[in-house]
Amino acid sequence: MPQIALVVFTYFLGSVSFGYLIGLLIGRDVRKVGSGNIGATNVMRAAGKTAGIITLVLDTAKGYVAVFLGEQLYGHDESLPLICGVAALLGHCFPVFLKFKGGKGVATGLGVFLRIAPLYVIFAASVFLIVTLITKYVSAGSMAGAATMPIALSIGGASAVTTLLAAAIAALIILKHHKNIARLLKGEENKLGTSRK
Repeated sequence: MPQIALVVFTYFLGSVSFGYLIGLLIGRDVRKVGSGNIGATNVMRAAGKTAGIITLVLDTAKGYVAVFLGEQLYGHDESLPLICGVAALLGHCFPVFLKFKGGKGVATGLGVFLRIAPLYVIFAASVFLIVTLITKYVSAGSMAGAATMPIALSIGGASAVTTLLAAAIAALIILKHHKNIARLLKGEENKLGTSRK
């Protein structure tokens, strides 16, 4: 498969919006419930814990599989698997099938780094859990966890390409949380365990 075709394929893979599809299976459009996001947190609010967990797993798998395919087909090229991971992330955040209105990229970004740098994910996941448990805001934990990845990779001596990729992904995830940031500043963000009215 030509490199450009693989990158396009992984973008379309990322564009498969599992949260939206799972919502449709139970007769709900998650885009019209809660925050309107297609990610696991809103799916959980709209369709229950099981649906949210399935969405989380499948969205994570998209990032992991994209990098895996890049490694299997072009393992000699360090950058291409990373590009495939970014393509899947962009597909998730800006899915062609949903008029480019997608999720925030946390789970898919997690999948990318579970394949690229699994040990460093432990640090980011720990920060996510600590911040979320202290603040009760999943959005705050997600942004803190994303920001931790490039820092951990840099300290750990990862390649410049991988560290820059992590920084770009973190920036995208934080930018996609702009509405959450606005709600946090206003004190209107939903806390963990509460439902959005």
